[in-house]
Amino acid sequence: MSRLFGTDGIRGVANRELTPELALRVGRAAAVVLLDAAEANRPILVGRDTRLSGTMLEAGLIAGITSAGRDATSLGIVPTPAVACVTRAIGAAGGAVISASHNPIADNGIKFFGSDGFKLSDELEDRIEALLGSSDIPRPTGAGVGIARVAQNLARHYYSALYEGAADLNGLHVVVDCGHGAAYAVAPYALRKLGARVTEMNCDADGGRINVASGATDLRGLQAAVRQRIDAGERRVIGVAFDGDADRALFVDETGTAITGDHVLFALGRSMQRRGELAGNTIVATLMSNVGFERALRKHGLNLIRTAVGDRYVLERMRAGGFVLGGEQSGHAIDFRYNTTGDGPRTAITLLSIVAQEQTTLHDLVREIVYAPQMLLNVRSERRDVLELPVIRDAIASAQAQLGEAARLVVRASGTEPLIRVMAEGEDRDAVEQTVRHLVSQIEQEVGRSVST
Repeated sequence: MSRLFGTDGIRGVANRELTPELALRVGRAAAVVLLDAAEANRPILVGRDTRLSGTMLEAGLIAGITSAGRDATSLGIVPTPAVACVTRAIGAAGGAVISASHNPIADNGIKFFGSDGFKLSDELEDRIEALLGSSDIPRPTGAGVGIARVAQNLARHYYSALYEGAADLNGLHVVVDCGHGAAYAVAPYALRKLGARVTEMNCDADGGRINVASGATDLRGLQAAVRQRIDAGERRVIGVAFDGDADRALFVDETGTAITGDHVLFALGRSMQRRGELAGNTIVATLMSNVGFERALRKHGLNLIRTAVGDRYVLERMRAGGFVLGGEQSGHAIDFRYNTTGDGPRTAITLLSIVAQEQTTLHDLVREIVYAPQMLLNVRSERRDVLELPVIRDAIASAQAQLGEAARLVVRASGTEPLIRVMAEGEDRDAVEQTVRHLVSQIEQEVGRSVST
């Protein structure tokens, strides 16, 4: 039986796989794991993104928490990093986020933070899962029932964290694409407060369009908007896009070029190096980061440590090694100076502050990175075990041999979506693309056979 928790909490189609009944059971189990008798007066905070199923699942989760005799406080629609931040700031017992991040509209998810603001360990998630069917969870009555409250101005703690050390952004024009997600109010407000001129795109709380051809999952609209302003004669215009729960941010520079999370980590890392703030002169990233990023770091005496794909693995390595900066090519940037998790709005403010303080451009900050040809394609399938079939293992080994020792091939099942991801990287673009397409075709054939049988 597969584990309920993936690399970023519980995910599934809302009201089919992730039901309100399951949310209630998860809430009851989490109330036991996150709190003990000595901490009974500390609430569990609950935030969500804009998805239409969010209120349904929030009601189930909070009902479960309070039915176990623990208090819950709803933060409403807030970015995931805001939940981590506020949990620490007020000394809450833990935090829960109802979101499927970059996933399609129909999906939703539940993930937890401990009282320290860090995502729960596998051990604690397993304890929650083990308690789902337990009859030992208390069911108090009368005055013993937990209380559900609505937060009163707790977001001020997150705004305070966003402004810490930020520069005056006057003179910058920032086009903000919130993807109809959780950053829709926070990001434009914070950037304006810091002096930037802001143009909003997809900045309404429309859970029926979250991540649809917008935000960090699709930068084409943002690129078009930035280029339109460049063509009109503007020179200091930058685009920033967030995913559904705003723990990720991607950017479009002053030339209209989309830049990846690798570029962002390079700019942040170089700035921290100059300030003497980059522990071990090291950045932690994943197997998906491009070798061009690694080469650019090496020129400045910076090290890159790679982990398995998933921000939780980046976090684990950062904490184990005492490092302060890490992230993913997809846009997660974890900067322990300001938060304990990926924080899209904070990343935007930090990066734009570097541009403003150094009187430079985002384009110039990242121009040293020369990407090696890289291609990523996905196969949609619930069958994660297809990768264990001998025919597919042989196909992967053959593909790596064809690419050669200097190239990289990463084939993995997504931890957040029913996808098998195939990525190759090398110096020969044609070879990379042919290898990926051929391997994807082979995987699709095997997936098709398994469905037909």
